Amino acid sequence: LPTAAILAANGNTVIGVDVNPRHVEEINAGRVPFVEPDLESVVAGVVAQGRLKAQAEMPHADSYIVAVPTPFTESHDVDPKYVQAAAESIAPKLRGGELVILESTSPPGATQHLADRILAARSDLSLDPSSPRPLHVAHCPERVLPGRVMVELVTNDRIVGGLTSEAADRARALYATFCQGEIMVTDAVTAEMAKLVENSFRDVNIAFANELSVISDRLG
Repeated sequence: LPTAAILAANGNTVIGVDVNPRHVEEINAGRVPFVEPDLESVVAGVVAQGRLKAQAEMPHADSYIVAVPTPFTESHDVDPKYVQAAAESIAPKLRGGELVILESTSPPGATQHLADRILAARSDLSLDPSSPRPLHVAHCPERVLPGRVMVELVTNDRIVGGLTSEAADRARALYATFCQGEIMVTDAVTAEMAKLVENSFRDVNIAFANELSVISDRLG
């Protein structure tokens, strides 16, 4: 939702798709179904201007941003069911030439998996940019802290990884409509790995701080 609102506030016409009807209703009323500073005022503004609306059905669009959960299974593997569901919802709407971006934190190879699911349903599409009906697929992970999302979406650097260089360039152009930080272009696997490394580095620091807290408590 923050990405949708920021895109809409910078001149893009955005349709948000959600499986939760309450979220659809709240957003179309200009309200936010969770707490994030400054988000509600932006959402209310762009909804009133007609630049953002929400619905349950997947529309046709020039660009799709997939932001869905990527939970773990009991065996600690990533469960791709939500990514796959998004791919299957998007596939029938494509005409060729669209950009599909995976934003969800994902293991290396997930962006290719998303593309493969779409192509399995649409044999008329191809990842070859020179084909009659190309599909452009990229990974652009979100790099923001809760409580500062509306600021950091604009000011933080971004990494964009495409399955092709054409996909990466198209994704970069979309994020450049609002991102003032540096947008670094690479391949999809590198972008996926960079996000996991960043998250893991933060987790290790937090774990270390927690261990120090336990030791300090024992020492009085």
